[in-house]
Amino acid sequence: QVHLVQSTGGSVQAGESMKLSCRATGYGNKFYCMGWFRQAPGKEREVVATIDSDGKIYYVDSVKGRFTISRDYSKTTLYLEMDGLKPEDTAMYYCAGSSVACDVSDWRVWGHGTQVTVSS
Repeated sequence: QVHLVQSTGGSVQAGESMKLSCRATGYGNKFYCMGWFRQAPGKEREVVATIDSDGKIYYVDSVKGRFTISRDYSKTTLYLEMDGLKPEDTAMYYCAGSSVACDVSDWRVWGHGTQVTVSS
C-alpha cells in the first residue's frame, strides 16, 4: 500500500518563503502525476499545482510566478517551493498522487495535510 508522507508546515510572515515536501512510501510508490492542493476554512479545496512524469506542469493563476512544483529524480518525492507568501495562501495543503494524466483528476492517494499560515 502506498502512503504519502508530508513535511511539517508552519507559520510565516507575508513575503517569506516555505518549502513543502511529500514522500511516497510503500509498494508501487511511483505516480505518473502528483499534485498539491489546498483548502482554506470555509472554502472548497483547490488544485495549486500538478506535475507529471513527462515534466508537464500546471499552476493555478493565483500562485503563478510565486510557487514552484518539482519532483526528485526517483519521482517519489514531490516539492512545493512557495515564495512571496501572502495571507490568502493560508490553508491546509495536501499532496496527492495519480496513475493517470493530471487532467483526468483521478487522485487515488492523499497525504495527511499540513497547515500553512501566513500573517500580514
